[in-house]
Amino acid sequence: MFRERSLELGERTDVELLRAHVSGERHAFAELLRRHNDHLWQTALRTSYTREDAADSLQDALLSAHRTAGSFRAEAEVRSWLHAIVVNACLDRIRRNKTRRALSLSPESMPEPKDIRDEMAEVEMSMVIDRALFSLPPDQRTALVAVDVEGYSVAEAAALLGVPEGTIKSRCARARQRLKERLDFLRDPGNRG
Repeated sequence: MFRERSLELGERTDVELLRAHVSGERHAFAELLRRHNDHLWQTALRTSYTREDAADSLQDALLSAHRTAGSFRAEAEVRSWLHAIVVNACLDRIRRNKTRRALSLSPESMPEPKDIRDEMAEVEMSMVIDRALFSLPPDQRTALVAVDVEGYSVAEAAALLGVPEGTIKSRCARARQRLKERLDFLRDPGNRG
């Protein structure tokens, strides 16, 4: 019987699952989370300064979504609604922490360039980019992640973050400029000490 219920849940749309959860169906919310967990975790990681903050923020967000599911008005996709809740939970945690973790972008912390591209070089480059990304102010980072990493349009990102489209455009532009400056600085051989 449980297997039949799982198959039935798996065939429902996200909106149907959310409505089933609101009406008290036990496993509906769990199925919804199973579908979107990877995306929501990646969103929390990209928005938070540490893995611990990402995990705590994601937990806060999921509890909030569980409790407030009845307020979902289907004006957006369920995934977008969950995404916005996760981003807001991460930003709330950043504001509560008030002390931002300092990230060293000194030339000594940068990996030496590799002549041969291999997996380790790609991981190292990813870490450099992540460091630069996490040095951005939270509002610029969330806008940039939404548009350039997650692939949302400016209009969708504005709706997700609850700000005007022009704000998203300016935050992204400032974030891209800051990232460019940081990465140019780190690539300059004269800055390697």
